Amino acid sequence: MSDPLERIAAALERVSPPPFDAPDFADADAFVWHVAPDRLEPVPHVSRVDMGLLLGVDRSRDTLLENTRQFARGLPANNALLWGARGMGKSSLVKAVHAAVVAEGAPLKIVELQREDLTSVTRLLALLRSSDARFVLFCDDLSFSHDDQHYKSLKAVLDGGIEGRPENVVFYATSNRRHLMPRDMIENERSSAISPSEATEEKVSLSDRFGLWLGFHPCGQDEYLAMIRGYCDAYGIYIDDEALRAEAIEWQATRGARSGRVAWQYVTDLAGRRGIAIPT
Repeated sequence: MSDPLERIAAALERVSPPPFDAPDFADADAFVWHVAPDRLEPVPHVSRVDMGLLLGVDRSRDTLLENTRQFARGLPANNALLWGARGMGKSSLVKAVHAAVVAEGAPLKIVELQREDLTSVTRLLALLRSSDARFVLFCDDLSFSHDDQHYKSLKAVLDGGIEGRPENVVFYATSNRRHLMPRDMIENERSSAISPSEATEEKVSLSDRFGLWLGFHPCGQDEYLAMIRGYCDAYGIYIDDEALRAEAIEWQATRGARSGRVAWQYVTDLAGRRGIAIPT
């Protein structure tokens, strides 16, 4: 029988594995953070849309692009919260802006972090802090429920605790909610609290820690049709304006929504029917 101390040491090593080696950040411009075990996996091909095809978000596009350029040059930059209507290009804009800045020659990396892995963010930040590269840390579809404690981990990114946020990391998040939590939950907690003004301050103030709030709103019909025409022209899909209008409006009616995502889904269907390959 082996020494009990050796068995205990082996068990502890399985529970708390040694720190992993950082990847060679020169191998890729994009990475995904995974836990259990901790690792950064390079993404050789990022699924994204060209920034020129993202219509109706001009102000948000210009603001986020300039903020990202400043950060890539080593200048002060803000964390950004992109919030608002579903399917209007929030996550697509983050990825498109990163691609545009990299195309300009900046050695900028993007690291995607899942909301469920926020509790591991201090370990990730320690790894990124030790690198010479600059990173956009990206969390898509970020929101919290009333009993969710993940928001406390997010403060490590936004405020950084005693060490401060790493100088080479900026945090971009997308959410359908401006305050990252349902409005009815905010009202319920306020109405039942001894001090209503303080009941949700800790959670609601989390969104205040983002220096940039970029709002995305539902698109109108003309904008929706322009999105589709832009995709068709970019990918060589011929369809006359009258047929496009009739089909696209019927497509949106069957889905009960009108957005950039719905426009792309129609174009995907149209390209398939015409036998034309498009990026996925």
